[in-house]
Amino acid sequence: MSNDLESIKGIGSVTASKLRSAGLTTLEAIAVTPVREIMNKTGLSYETALKISREARRFMKVDFVRAKDIWERRKNMLRCTTGSKALDNILGGGIETQAMTELIGDYGVGKTQICLTLTVTAQLLKEEGGLEGSVIYIDTEGTFSPERIYQIASERELDPQKILDGVIIARAYNSDHQCLLIDHLFKKCPEENVKLVIVDSMISHFRGEYVGRENLSERQQRLNEYLHKLLRLAEAYNIAVVITNQVQANPAQFWGDTDRPAGGHIMAHACTHRVYLRRSKGDTRTAKVIDSPYLPENTAKFRITERGIEDVEE
Repeated sequence: MSNDLESIKGIGSVTASKLRSAGLTTLEAIAVTPVREIMNKTGLSYETALKISREARRFMKVDFVRAKDIWERRKNMLRCTTGSKALDNILGGGIETQAMTELIGDYGVGKTQICLTLTVTAQLLKEEGGLEGSVIYIDTEGTFSPERIYQIASERELDPQKILDGVIIARAYNSDHQCLLIDHLFKKCPEENVKLVIVDSMISHFRGEYVGRENLSERQQRLNEYLHKLLRLAEAYNIAVVITNQVQANPAQFWGDTDRPAGGHIMAHACTHRVYLRRSKGDTRTAKVIDSPYLPENTAKFRITERGIEDVEE
């Protein structure tokens, strides 16, 4: 059976055009998108949107399935090396597809350096620890550096021009713009053979624009909506999603680590794997898995060098 939109019952040429204009270009995207969102983006009636959603889900077999079927689907999962074997090990072999990995830490701790290294390693062959695809990098803080990618690629004896050509940048200037870019990912990812999406950072604009307790509920609802869109994107297209998160002081704590991840329970529940980064001596950093459905809490040391992220020399 064809995977084209018109192959689904209830989708004619006019409806297909509306869906594509809304960025819903594949059955995978339709199957994982809420019905009300389909309505709002396309102008279709609730009955039509519901019918199309059900048909797409039936075609993609995303309703009730047996655990064995999920097991078979998970065999398609890939892992991307971070550049550090120690960091890869605590992540179960690297950054995984069909999941969202959150990097948490203070400024200068290495979150962006890991992301920049991943833009290089994701383009490697699978047998070399890569994903054999391009990368979309949503930069919300202006920290993206093509010079740094050029350096990392050169130090790893790769063609830096080819690596740079495989990275698609989107600079988000506010939270609305950031959300719009995430909406467009469902169309852009299959078109560009994207295997890794990075949002650096996810929380920055939301913290800056939704100020005050009276705006907290609205901020969290909107943040929750787009975190789950990223998770649906990862599952629908078998890609890896990496987001970075900041820390904030906890005034109620008087001893120990007074910092906690920003975003509250919304961030904690939405992300598949959460990794907390801290400074150590010199260029050394410590990473700890603090939450995961199956990875144990474990720590690893890595360092930041000209090659990006590397293991600490014994």
